[in-house]
Amino acid sequence: MFEGITRGLSDAFKKMRGRGRLTEANIREGLREVRRALLEADANFTVVNTFIARVEERAVGQDVLSKVDPSEQIIKIVYDELVQLMGPVDQKIRFAKERPTILMMCGLQGSGKTTTCGKLALMLQKAGRKPLLVAADLQRPAAVEQLRVLGEQLGIPVFSEASNPVDVCRNATAHARTLGLDTVILDTAGRLQIDAELMEELKQIDRLVKPDEVFLVCDSMIGQEAANVSKTFNEALELNGVILTKLDGDARGGAALSIKEMTGVPIKFIGVGEKLNALEPFRPESMASRILGQGDLMGLVEKVAQAQSEISQEQLEKQQKALEKGNFTLDDFRVHFQNLQKMGMKDMISRMPGMSEMIPEGEDPEVALKRVQGMIDSMTKKEKANPELIDINRRRRIATGSGTEPHEVKKFLEQFDQVRALMKQMATMSMWQRIKMVTGLGKAGAFMPGGESMLKTKGDTGHRKSPKERAEDRKKKKKRK
Repeated sequence: MFEGITRGLSDAFKKMRGRGRLTEANIREGLREVRRALLEADANFTVVNTFIARVEERAVGQDVLSKVDPSEQIIKIVYDELVQLMGPVDQKIRFAKERPTILMMCGLQGSGKTTTCGKLALMLQKAGRKPLLVAADLQRPAAVEQLRVLGEQLGIPVFSEASNPVDVCRNATAHARTLGLDTVILDTAGRLQIDAELMEELKQIDRLVKPDEVFLVCDSMIGQEAANVSKTFNEALELNGVILTKLDGDARGGAALSIKEMTGVPIKFIGVGEKLNALEPFRPESMASRILGQGDLMGLVEKVAQAQSEISQEQLEKQQKALEKGNFTLDDFRVHFQNLQKMGMKDMISRMPGMSEMIPEGEDPEVALKRVQGMIDSMTKKEKANPELIDINRRRRIATGSGTEPHEVKKFLEQFDQVRALMKQMATMSMWQRIKMVTGLGKAGAFMPGGESMLKTKGDTGHRKSPKERAEDRKKKKKRK
């Protein structure tokens, strides 16, 4: 997410790095690059110009602090203005006390509206609410069935009937009262484009059913057009918030940067994956930090905690004991990679400070992950348990089986040896200490899947070790174990 804009801004700040002081000339030169990066991210032209003007006004005449690079001061100003551009945001939903709360969801076809209804229902259910999903989209033939399937997967009731959308919404509210449900989520009809018929239907539901909050589900892939769509819906319905979907894809960031400034309507939630639990509150501070390549530690901690909550206590204790003893095998290594994949490889990398810059442009972390998995899968049980057995002949066999080169297998085994020592060290740390450690390694250029090195290694010293020296090294490794 936001790889393009992050790289563009990083390049802009690099050009300002090392300047003795901030002047109007070098500020404007740097901000030209920032402006270009924002426009390439498909942010709205007017929003970009206003944003740059605000940054320039704050930066010109700024006193250069001693021991602080001027570019760092510009980054801080850009960060503050990005937060202001996208915020403030109150993610709370106003729930009614003595009746079911009605949440109306609207949007264009293809924005992920029906799936987002399911995601929101799951989020509210986990928060202790009792939601009812309402199939009020009678325009798209498959919409009702899609919502029914989602309801079955989540264990959440779905209301549907063959009438008109207004009556469906009215009757659903009465049905929720009967069942003792406290939150009604209306999945209203969408169109391929905004038209008078769509707006009139939504206005009628708004007027007669009186929803407590109205959310627009908007596809982030459409860039600055998302701001125009939000503006049109807001003028007709007075939106309470926007839910931005598909931020895990190739979204360039323009939608997130433009909507609040163009419409005055905040982004309240974001969809960051296809899974039904991949909906999270929108935090301008976290998003600004990720856009600037500084990661999102709060989000990272939440993701890791969520993943750990899905692992049984017995499994966690088994992992902990094995790590403390240093019994970390290649099979364990593969399982950890699979867990990272479940949490969303790209999303996790974007949350780790410095990690997004390490992945070469155009390189897919998933591809690098599969290459490593292929190497491990081409090994025997004995080799996985004891990688020291793998000599040049075995490396050639493993390379042939995984579609890689022998030197890649050798590099991976060297990296694994370092990771094993690192995992043993981390086994005795608290969760926060682990996060801090991984963050530091990310900034240092560690854990680059498929790249030059997953961990920084000592470079070629020009001295080739003799067989005797290599034998002594092997003895030292065995003693450490």
